[in-house]
Amino acid sequence: MSTAGGSLSVEVTFALPDKQRLISLEVTPGTSAAQAVARADLPGLFPEVPAETFQRPDMGIFGRALREPANYRLREGDRVEVYRPLVIDPKAARLARAKRQQR
Repeated sequence: MSTAGGSLSVEVTFALPDKQRLISLEVTPGTSAAQAVARADLPGLFPEVPAETFQRPDMGIFGRALREPANYRLREGDRVEVYRPLVIDPKAARLARAKRQQR
């Protein structure tokens, strides 16, 4: 819910297979998704992840990918999801699984 001072309550989330964090933030109207992620200090919360992972990550709002996170203006209650880079291409992973099953 917006506060009287004109701020918005939003969340930023990032997850590893064994560790997840949900950071609640109060931001001013007009704050972009990219700005909120910068304020969440994910490199400080995930020192085991290379800092460059958080410099221009793929992001979404409630599971819907954002094409331009720097241009998306947050709304009250938005949850910005920061996505991890793919370790392996999904098509290559499916092909490898299919080959293992054929044996």
